[in-house]
Amino acid sequence: MPDARASSTFRDLHHRRGAFIIPNPWDVGSAKILASMGFEALATTSAGYAFSLGRKDGGVGAAEMLDHCRAIVAATPLPVSADLEKGFGDTPHAAADTIRQAAATGLAGASLEDFSGDRGQPIFDFALAVERIAAASETARNLGRDFVLTARAENFLHGRPDLDDTIKRLQAFEAAGADVLYAPGLRSLEQIRTVCASVAKPVNVLMPGAAIGLAELEAAGAKRVSVGSGLARLAYGALIAAARQMREEGSFAFAGTAASFAEIEGHF
Repeated sequence: MPDARASSTFRDLHHRRGAFIIPNPWDVGSAKILASMGFEALATTSAGYAFSLGRKDGGVGAAEMLDHCRAIVAATPLPVSADLEKGFGDTPHAAADTIRQAAATGLAGASLEDFSGDRGQPIFDFALAVERIAAASETARNLGRDFVLTARAENFLHGRPDLDDTIKRLQAFEAAGADVLYAPGLRSLEQIRTVCASVAKPVNVLMPGAAIGLAELEAAGAKRVSVGSGLARLAYGALIAAARQMREEGSFAFAGTAASFAEIEGHF
C-alpha cells in the first residue's frame, strides 16, 4: 500500500514541469502491468471495473467500489487516484463521507463529478455541485495526510456541451478547494486550451482520441492525461474481435497477436 510519501509524490507530479499520463487499470492484473512499464501513478476507471463485473457503468455499489480501490492500491507501490463517480450519495455530507472512506483505503486521491445519475436531470444544480466539492475538500484537508481531490464537470459527457457553464463550474470548484480540475469529453485542442487558460489549478484531460498526443495536450495546458475506460475497451474490443473470428469464420487468427505467457508473467 502506498505510504504518505507516495501520496505527496502524487501531488508533486501535478506541479513539476510537463504533463504526465495517468493510465486507468480496471483490475489488479492490468494495474501490475502498467506499474511494471514505468508509469508513475494510476487511476481507477468506474466503467472499466463495472465491465469486468458484467455490468454497465454506474452499476457498482459503494462497498464493492471501495474493495476494488483497496485491491488496486495494494497491487503496486504507485499512488492511485480513484474514479468515484458522484460519490456515495447526493448531499455535501455524502461527498465528504465518500472522501473519508476513500482515504481509508490508501488512495492518494479521488475524483468526484457533478453527474447526478438521473438521466432526466443529469447534472447537479450549480450551487449543490459547488457545495459538494467544498465539503469534500474540507474533509480532504483534514485527513492528516495528503490527498488530491479532483473535481469533474460532466456537461460534455451528458448532452450539455456548454463550454461557458463548464468553465464556470470548474472555476467554482477551484475556489471551493479542489486540487485538480477535470472536464471529460472535450474533443478539440481549442476547447482544452480555453479550459486550461480559465483556471489556475492543474487540469486533467481525458484523451480526446488517437489524433492528439501528449505533447499537443501539454502545449494546450493539460497537466495530467487519463484514458478513462479506454484500456478496458481496448482489451474487450480485442476479445470481441477474436470471438467473432471464431464464431463467424472458424478462425484462430487472433492467436498471432496475443501476448505470450512469458511476456505477461514477466510483468508480474
